[in-house]
Amino acid sequence: MRMKSFCVFVQVFLVFFSPIVSVTVQAFTGAYGINYGRIADNIPSPEKVATLLRAAKIKNVRIYDADHSVLKAFSGTGLDLVVGLPNGYLKDMSANQDHAMDWVKENVQAFLPDTHIRGIAVGNEVLGGGDLELWAALLGAVKNIYNATKTLKLDDVVQITTAHSQAVFSNSYPPSSCIFRDNVKQQYMKPLLEFFSEIGSPFCLNAYPFLAYMSDPENIDINYALFQKTQGIYDPKTDLHYDNMLDAQIDAAYSALEDAGLKKMEVIITETGWASRGDNSEAAATTENARTYNYNLRKRLAKKKGTPLRPHFVVKAYVFAIFNENLKPGPTSERNFGLFKPDGTISYDIGFHGLVSSSSDSLLSSVKDRRVQSWSRSQYFLLPISALALLLFLR
Repeated sequence: MRMKSFCVFVQVFLVFFSPIVSVTVQAFTGAYGINYGRIADNIPSPEKVATLLRAAKIKNVRIYDADHSVLKAFSGTGLDLVVGLPNGYLKDMSANQDHAMDWVKENVQAFLPDTHIRGIAVGNEVLGGGDLELWAALLGAVKNIYNATKTLKLDDVVQITTAHSQAVFSNSYPPSSCIFRDNVKQQYMKPLLEFFSEIGSPFCLNAYPFLAYMSDPENIDINYALFQKTQGIYDPKTDLHYDNMLDAQIDAAYSALEDAGLKKMEVIITETGWASRGDNSEAAATTENARTYNYNLRKRLAKKKGTPLRPHFVVKAYVFAIFNENLKPGPTSERNFGLFKPDGTISYDIGFHGLVSSSSDSLLSSVKDRRVQSWSRSQYFLLPISALALLLFLR
């Protein structure tokens, strides 16, 4: 009789407790995320940024390093974070497995589980860039970082990726004609993609209709780039119609992946956005265009639909970026992609609320309170289950 009761106890335990302890977290939940760039000397503290993102209900966040002040500030907030291994580390991480292990221990494992680190972006826009030594180092760095997470039993929590620019493609119009550049494909891209396929990682793409339009304003309808009503384009090979450029850019990537033998790999947009201000030569960089693009992007992502070529892969994108970054080099547009101003107020209205200084502290404390309340509620849920299991065992 006691053995039968014990079996019932085990069954009850497994039914109620297994889902709690064996949840596998996805690197991207929902469809909307944001990039948190910090090349600026006038933006809010990481604590206030965490408060701002919570208030705006933006859960998915990417940073370009693993700055400990950010990781500490995001602790307990519930925000899902992808950290970056900067390009400057790639050669060392590729050559030295021990250094990769140390980096993961110090910048990822040490902050889990309170800080929800869901991914590591190994390098940014490496392939297609100007440093061929980095091209050669990328796959080795990716493998060593992944192996470190696997050894530390973090590989089912932390996803390994790298983001690419449009420079890896030789042609993207129409979308079905897109392939990877010959000098990138065989030696570098294909082995990388095959490894990502093995470990279940997506293809990450930085896609900017803003830049595409700026490169050819004579032949590209700006409404097509802004998700506005337009004639769109027709792809005769696939017999598909596109009413916005971002969908076409995503499907161009899917076509290149299919050509490389990776038809089932998902594409995630890791950067997209529109500058609100630019130089005289950047006429499309206006507040109104930035508002239109980012507002319509939110609407597009909220539909949780796929693209014409891959209707079953929901489009997911990280918008660039939270703030204007006043120390970034390059044209004026580079410093004006932010949805929020340095003081935390909105740059333009697309439905988000900015930081309100008088209530920011209370907002932050409410986040912490919710953590405590959530744990208390879980205790109330678990106690009756434990009591039931104990009674069954003792019968």
